[in-house]
Amino acid sequence: MAITAAMVKELRDSTGAGMMDAKKALTESNGDMEAAVDWLRTKGLAKAAKKSGRTAAEGLVAVAVSGGKGIAVEVNSETDFVGKNADFQKMVSGIAQVALGTSNIDELKAADMGGKTVEQTVVDAVAVIGENMSVRRMAVLEGGTVVNYVHNAAAPGMGSIGVLVAMTGDNEAFGRQVAMHIAAANPASLSEEDLDPAVVEKEKQVQMDIARESGKPEAVIEKMIVGRMKKYMAEVTLLNQQFVVNPDVTVAQAAEEAGVEITGYTRLAVGEGIEKAEEDFAAEVAKLNG
Repeated sequence: MAITAAMVKELRDSTGAGMMDAKKALTESNGDMEAAVDWLRTKGLAKAAKKSGRTAAEGLVAVAVSGGKGIAVEVNSETDFVGKNADFQKMVSGIAQVALGTSNIDELKAADMGGKTVEQTVVDAVAVIGENMSVRRMAVLEGGTVVNYVHNAAAPGMGSIGVLVAMTGDNEAFGRQVAMHIAAANPASLSEEDLDPAVVEKEKQVQMDIARESGKPEAVIEKMIVGRMKKYMAEVTLLNQQFVVNPDVTVAQAAEEAGVEITGYTRLAVGEGIEKAEEDFAAEVAKLNG
């Protein structure tokens, strides 16, 4: 597979690796971006094992809670200007309220909203606002107490990131702190038991490959991996993460001190997982000039 300059740039941006190292990683992995990231990590050349955060979608995530049920809904638009539009915000707020009476995205799109379905309401708004829009996804969380939080709020109950936290007890102030922690730390799961086994196995293999690069015996490597995987779990699972409010304790320990048990959470960020095509302005100008 031909390795392009754009591919090298993407890998460099997502890992912090040097240009030649990024190119070699892509060559060794035949252009597979994920495999190239793993290759760089194995060689100790990746400064961060993060993936590109580029997104194609703008818009808002809205959250709403009623009793022990909370919902988070992402409504996308083409530009971030629409997120500041009062009519768009009013529509998103209405969609969030309707979502409280539904259980999934299909039910939400078909639900009544002022005499029209939610889906038709969005279609009509496209004609008025002039941008393509869509209700992309919805999350539902239930528990004894459900607390919500929005980051970078554009209006009450909606912003760039929406978080819901379910817990026992009624310590909403603590629940909000946990929600803010989740917005910032973006854990992969609640606990070790909730992590995808395939993800855990892949990380273990990467760590073993890194350890083997040091030339240490297999018996020593096995012991090293135990510690490295424990550190990995502390980084990606909510209950094992250091609490941002008090880094001296884990989130689980903080919850125990607060007299609650965190039973679940959800986090939606605008445009998450959608890659945005970058426009080459110079190329566009050259094209217009023939």
